[in-house]
Amino acid sequence: MRAGARIAAAAEVLDDILNRHRPASMALANWGRAHRFAGSGDRAAIGTLVFDALRRRHSIAARMGSDEPRALALGAASRALGLSAEEIAATADGSEHALTPLSDDEVKGLTAELPADLPAYVAGDFPEWLQPSLERAFGERAAEEAAAQAARAPIDLRANMLKATPDKVLKALSRYNAEATPYAANCVRVPAPEGAGKAPHLEAETAHGKGWFEVQDEGSQIAALLAGAGPRMQVLDLCAGAGGKTLALAAGMQNTGQIYAYDADKKQLRPIFERLKRAGVRNVQVMDGGEEDALKALGPRFDLVLVDAPCTGSGTWRRKPDAKWRLKPVNLEERIKDQVAVLELGAEMTKPGGALVYVTCSMLPEENRDQVAAFIERHPDFALEPFAPVWEKQVGGAAPASADGHTDTLQLTPASHGTDGFFIALMRRHKQ
Repeated sequence: MRAGARIAAAAEVLDDILNRHRPASMALANWGRAHRFAGSGDRAAIGTLVFDALRRRHSIAARMGSDEPRALALGAASRALGLSAEEIAATADGSEHALTPLSDDEVKGLTAELPADLPAYVAGDFPEWLQPSLERAFGERAAEEAAAQAARAPIDLRANMLKATPDKVLKALSRYNAEATPYAANCVRVPAPEGAGKAPHLEAETAHGKGWFEVQDEGSQIAALLAGAGPRMQVLDLCAGAGGKTLALAAGMQNTGQIYAYDADKKQLRPIFERLKRAGVRNVQVMDGGEEDALKALGPRFDLVLVDAPCTGSGTWRRKPDAKWRLKPVNLEERIKDQVAVLELGAEMTKPGGALVYVTCSMLPEENRDQVAAFIERHPDFALEPFAPVWEKQVGGAAPASADGHTDTLQLTPASHGTDGFFIALMRRHKQ
């Protein structure tokens, strides 16, 4: 397919996403089934164009003077496909499958400069209703912090120290320009592709099949490190999902002690079995998903309870850009209720003197600082532990500043730390 046909296809998919409210993955799959003549390279380029348009929806619309799917596809084409404004205009020749010729306004929009006084939600490319929340978290830097979530994300990997080393993983993936990351010692990063480049499918690599690494953002790895799981501890991963942090905790515990992996959704938990086997993890007891009574029967026996709470996912917008436009206030309200429930359960399972670690992949204070403050007010037998001393012990080196300026909890963000958006609060239950 020529570039003009790819832009036209992206506009069609964007219409399906924005006007028919279909998830991006479903809209792209539907388009592919209806246009089987498109090759894998075409489908990859169209997907890149769609996701780039969604990442920068507001700022593209401001530049193009329209938020229609065609305008968004055109406005994203320069960066996504590596085309100049003249080349984009030339591709819109009205031929079969291509766009109809550009209007004068569209041609101007391709090279227009954005004004400096844009509202934060436009400059930062996030839903307008979230501006008060992000300004409460980051103040005048709200647009800057959110704009970093509109960039493409790298692929971060955790070298599995039960089977490999970071150097071994770096060597195995050297053809992808793999590199070390600033903070987590076992993290390896493959840079985000530029232009029409496609991200590699690293889970198809032989090294992954051997269990040498797992795909895991550095922010998630930092959360697991700060949790402080060590040899012979009794640990509960309360919202284990597919097991990413469970695997990281097991490596830190050197396959000793015991981790109980639990999730309320057994479908989310199902992939953990294959991952445990591949990684060579032997100290994890996977509990039946949703069987809360069986979990409670274990009692407050845990040295560490990790609560990787359900959240809006606002910290992962680089990877799931369509999710930020589907997010509504009612979704935030639902997640807040879920977080309260899982924190209560986590408190019940934490032994006196034990640690309760609360983590979200969110940048919204309603899910982060507000939840922690409310929890401690309900549970005066728990207290926050400042993250910096724990960082020095568990991660190594001086701790970075939290993106929200606080010193007792840690907010990681793409703009400030190069990670996904993660919030981490370390709490300890008083000894009785």
